[in-house]
Amino acid sequence: VQWVPERLRSNIPNSEFDQYPLPVARVAVLCSGGVDSSVALLRLAAEGGHELRAFYLKIWLEDELAFLGSCPWEEDLEALRGGCGLLEIPLEIVPLQREYLDTVVAYALAELRAGRTPSPDVMCNRMIKFGAFVERLGTEWELVASGHHARVGRRGGLARLLTAADRRKDQTYFLSQLDQDQLRRCLFPIGDLTKAEVRQAARHAGLPNAERPDSQGLCFLGRVPFTDFVRCHLGERPGEIRDLASGATLGEHRGTWFYTIGQRQGLGLAGGPWFVVGKDCDRDRLLVVHAERLGEWSRSGFLMPRPHWIAEAPARAELRVKLRHGEHSAPCTVAPAAAGGLLVELGEEADPGIAPGQFAVLYDGEECLGGGVMAWAEEEAPATRFGGPG
Repeated sequence: VQWVPERLRSNIPNSEFDQYPLPVARVAVLCSGGVDSSVALLRLAAEGGHELRAFYLKIWLEDELAFLGSCPWEEDLEALRGGCGLLEIPLEIVPLQREYLDTVVAYALAELRAGRTPSPDVMCNRMIKFGAFVERLGTEWELVASGHHARVGRRGGLARLLTAADRRKDQTYFLSQLDQDQLRRCLFPIGDLTKAEVRQAARHAGLPNAERPDSQGLCFLGRVPFTDFVRCHLGERPGEIRDLASGATLGEHRGTWFYTIGQRQGLGLAGGPWFVVGKDCDRDRLLVVHAERLGEWSRSGFLMPRPHWIAEAPARAELRVKLRHGEHSAPCTVAPAAAGGLLVELGEEADPGIAPGQFAVLYDGEECLGGGVMAWAEEEAPATRFGGPG
């Protein structure tokens, strides 16, 4: 593995956190067939001394719902086998179809039925990649590595989840529900690299997936469109689309579970733009407002009923929050809520896309502290402000 540029062989760069040393170890490397996980494997091989094995997690949906669209697992394995062969690292396929079905998929469908917005990729990392898979490994493999854009540090004797060098690709949002036992065994070998540097390393090594596009969409869907997945499991249940401001019926939807708070596309309404601001699931109504009045229904805060802290609860109230995956975070303050949990108040402008069920993730500088699902106070729910049962 002499193809790796020398500067790309270094471990995580210095920060205010003491870094875990990387001892010679038996390392299980989660590989998807994408360039990130392949370069993570490459980088560990370049370190030398480790006993490495690549593991590909085969999930249930890729077979059972293949009729909905082409599923890329054969293509994944072709790319992965090429890289493992080049690096002379063994590859093992791990079937976790039942575990996916019973946890991540069941969770997603239950949230959709309840009118909430699930975050399957967050639960996938917690329950499958660093949950069921690690349980299956047992203690035979000391560390588990993946191609996530994130870093692990240590302070005060606790493992800390740190943001990646490439803020546009940072994936700590999706890792925010890991606990100490999980994070202590984690390695994220590309966390200090930009995406451009990852591809550079792959090209130097001659990896067959060096130019392969990044995967898009939810973890368990592959190339299956999300709406097709939802329709297959929940069907369609048409209902009214109502203007929350005037009470006028504007059209018909196919089922409230196809839509999320803040959504603009796919409503099929004239005279827009229109935005989804609520759901009245008891009456199968989708509640919208025109863009001109969107500010009236935006929220400057939300409840987090059951916050999860990766290491410990923050010592200060002024933090930053990500309401969805992406580079953007906003200043916020956190305080105990009257009903338990946390009250999170945004420090800048209100947000029209705060969706119950979706995760909000809290940060203190470069440390991802954890987070939890967002909820509205009952009096804030648009269905209760509609003006009666009509």
